Amino acid sequence: MMKKKYLLFDNDGVLVETEPYYYKANVKALAEFGIDLDFDTYMEIMARGGNAWELAVGNGISKDEIDAKRFQRDIYYREFIENENIEIEGVVDVLKELKKSYKMGIVTTSRRVDFDLIHTSRDIVKYMDFTLCVEEYRRSKPHPDPYLAGMKKFNASREECLIIEDSQRGLSSAVNAKIECVIVKNEFTATHDFSQASHKIDSLRDLKKILDSY
Repeated sequence: MMKKKYLLFDNDGVLVETEPYYYKANVKALAEFGIDLDFDTYMEIMARGGNAWELAVGNGISKDEIDAKRFQRDIYYREFIENENIEIEGVVDVLKELKKSYKMGIVTTSRRVDFDLIHTSRDIVKYMDFTLCVEEYRRSKPHPDPYLAGMKKFNASREECLIIEDSQRGLSSAVNAKIECVIVKNEFTATHDFSQASHKIDSLRDLKKILDSY
């Protein structure tokens, strides 16, 4: 196996614990339509790459009303991000150590405005060579475009790269890009199909052992 030189990280659920608050923001917004978004339904929708607004469409709510409520959802999400603890213990220490040996970038489906809000007062980004948000590539995950764009940023080959993800949609993006992928397990993606992952780990702290095996 070729030694890895370049690491491409997903953001939400891998580097910061934002996913519970994105779920809560969706729950809060949909409740204003009288729609109950339970956890299992949300997990099923996310696993197949859908979105929670399918429930509003199914209840006959107009596009204009949905667009307005999505805007409100985004406000709720930002409020959570600004006021809740989204740190994942040990992440900064792991990145600090990896930076000595690897080039690293973040490839996220988040919008730049949300990404910047998350990282303004945190040290994670300073260890990265670049960050790519949803506005900066053509098709989102599970398409290969995000990770192919990241690989191109490094001017790297597929064999030199390793992707670190936590979701089925992200893994599909890696598989479609033909780049090996490590899955970091978490509660929000526990039911996803990770059979195509090259490796599965319980914590980012376990990543170094995987890298040393190449």
